[in-house]
Amino acid sequence: MADFLKIAILGAPGVGKTAIIQQFLWNEFAEEAHCPTGGVYRPSVVLNDRIYHLVILDIPASLISPAHTLERWSEVGDQDIQPAHAYILVYDICCFSSFEYIKAIHQLIMTKRPAGSRKAPILIVGNKRDLQRWRVAPRHNVAALVKRSWKCGYIECSAKYNWHILLLFKELLKTVGCLACKGAHASACLQGGLRGDRCVIL
Repeated sequence: MADFLKIAILGAPGVGKTAIIQQFLWNEFAEEAHCPTGGVYRPSVVLNDRIYHLVILDIPASLISPAHTLERWSEVGDQDIQPAHAYILVYDICCFSSFEYIKAIHQLIMTKRPAGSRKAPILIVGNKRDLQRWRVAPRHNVAALVKRSWKCGYIECSAKYNWHILLLFKELLKTVGCLACKGAHASACLQGGLRGDRCVIL
């Protein structure tokens, strides 16, 4: 049995959304991975003997901005973003404004979420961990805020060095799986990124 999951990835320009996706899919990193028009990717993943066919939406910052009104969010968000089964909000640990961006996006998602609906998990991702020396806030402070106040998962990664890339997708799918099947044990076997039509076993 296979599940189809739509994952929306959002973040300010330059935070590394596209680079994270490219590392996950092809084990590749490009310094100029910026994709202003976004993209849609359809990999398959195996977790705990369950197959997930993913639809990963690389949402361009120009489409959804904290400056947009709720009406604008309704126009573009309800089509592709609101029906998502899970969200990944990416910020640059060296850029405070990028964290403020995802904070506003998180608030938009929560505001537009229908009352009584099943909550799609939101994972906050701090990218560019390889630039740890220049981070703008201690990791434990950010993690505490995200977990306690936002009630979201938190993980840091480095798209450049492919560090924690598979782990962040594993954690997201584990959360989605736990919502559907309480108490499921999330054992994992990480076997590299996707190539061509192959799937990754998490």
